[in-house]
Amino acid sequence: MTFIEQLRNAERANGSLLCVGLDPEPARFPAGMAGDASKIYDFCAAIVDATADLVIAFKPQIAYFAAHGAEAQLERLMEHMRRNAPHVPTILDAKRGDIGSTAEQYAKEAFDRYGADCVTLSPFMGFDSVQPYLKYQGKGAFLLCRTSNPGGDDLQNQRLASVEGQPLLYEHIAHLAQGPWNLNGQLGLVVGATYPAEIERVRKVAPTVPLLIPGVGAQGGDAVATVKAGYRASNGETTAPIVVNSSRAVLYASGGADFAQAARAAATATRDQLRAAQKDAL
Repeated sequence: MTFIEQLRNAERANGSLLCVGLDPEPARFPAGMAGDASKIYDFCAAIVDATADLVIAFKPQIAYFAAHGAEAQLERLMEHMRRNAPHVPTILDAKRGDIGSTAEQYAKEAFDRYGADCVTLSPFMGFDSVQPYLKYQGKGAFLLCRTSNPGGDDLQNQRLASVEGQPLLYEHIAHLAQGPWNLNGQLGLVVGATYPAEIERVRKVAPTVPLLIPGVGAQGGDAVATVKAGYRASNGETTAPIVVNSSRAVLYASGGADFAQAARAAATATRDQLRAAQKDAL
């Protein structure tokens, strides 16, 4: 089953467009775990178990593990998700961007070491920095396109005088992901929920690729506006998945022993809000 098929199946099975981002910060862990980096696996596994029937995907951010020397815990977590939530695809948020043999090693890290179903990539070194990941049949890759941070304007919002029509850089990336780079239908795009108008522009350029949309929740992105801008369906069926990520608002919904239950409640509320907006769009 390809990554795109996994997304479609998870959307149908869980009635969800919500992705829970796994960004463990030990300083924010609940009482009994707070400040203890050895509890990263325990914390994240509890979140996974509490929300596995509510999500379209899980997205562990590799830096939050590597910063604490917790790569082995990430390996355990990935195995835990494959074993206990096999219907939910995993997106390794690594934002890699290199060429040649180095890119091949990063691809091996994502897909062989961690067993991720998909990885996030920076496309700014060109297609040869993306191609090694596409050699893994059925795996997916989300390319950074129009990101949720204000500094994204510095490059992504610049016009390309050398390209016909002078598109903005992020529009050109969307064009490449929709067409010439998407050799096996494996590519998607990262677009921030904080810029719904830009999501809509990306969707016009790339009408069929999946979108990974961070920024709902703590970053202030509007869930309803996000779905309206990016979700498309035909005859009641999703034509291209959108994966709307929320991290801190779910992970740290409570600082007490009920953290997993509180995470479930926060995830349920966001899932239901997204689902209502999805139904309006059908």
